[in-house]
Amino acid sequence: MTERAGWVPAGVDVGLPSAARLHDFLLGGSRNFAADRELGAQLLAADPDSAVAAAQSRSFLRRAVLLMAASGIRQFLDLGSGAPSAGWAPEVALAADPGARVVCVDFEDVAVAHGHLRLDADPRASVVQEDLTEPDAVLVSARATGLVDTSEPLGLLAVGVLHHVPPSGDPARVLAAYRDELAPGSLLALSHATGELAPERVEAAVAVLGRSANPVFPRPLAAVEALFDGFELLEPGVVVPPAWRPEHGARFEDGAEAEDPARAGAYAGVGRKR
Repeated sequence: MTERAGWVPAGVDVGLPSAARLHDFLLGGSRNFAADRELGAQLLAADPDSAVAAAQSRSFLRRAVLLMAASGIRQFLDLGSGAPSAGWAPEVALAADPGARVVCVDFEDVAVAHGHLRLDADPRASVVQEDLTEPDAVLVSARATGLVDTSEPLGLLAVGVLHHVPPSGDPARVLAAYRDELAPGSLLALSHATGELAPERVEAAVAVLGRSANPVFPRPLAAVEALFDGFELLEPGVVVPPAWRPEHGARFEDGAEAEDPARAGAYAGVGRKR
């Protein structure tokens, strides 16, 4: 029997897992389907720390957004925002600064549909359906909402998303196109999967995710650092997500020390446009 809910846009293939819905599953959300849950179970079997990594990514996003808000950033562009769930960027940004403005970007139909359900009643936030690898189209749509003005400093979020861009898509080129449109003082928060820290575990996860609509292409530290070209890295630089400005006593969900790099499988950092 084909699973379908009333909020699912027509034409969505609920039998093909997507990164947005899989991430929602790993975070314990409800915006996912049987195919996503099945792949999620396979992912957890291959890489038991996948849910930990998802939680780390969301926690890093929250800390980065809070730092941006504390630095005076009042507008945010969230690339690959995914389905709304606890710790979603608009939720964090608007709680930190009720006068902030947020535009979410995703191309996945279900994520966008849920984004509209959550945000359409709030004039401070919006969601646009665009492919983040097309910066010109993204920026046109974002500006059309009236919520983004790239002549002023902006918080650009690319958390857990650029590792879905294949080498042929040249993520450095994509990010540089956004950078060139940002005002000086803008901040970039970025996290990216890597195979350097736990190669066997990440290799197993990559094999599983290759069966989804959004395969993963891990990159080494040097390649992740290169994505910050044109940005001045803030301390502590590019590190594993839980080591980026951890809150006092921060620990993994199951109690393991937050500094354990073998469990991370990703790098993260924040940079300021010069």
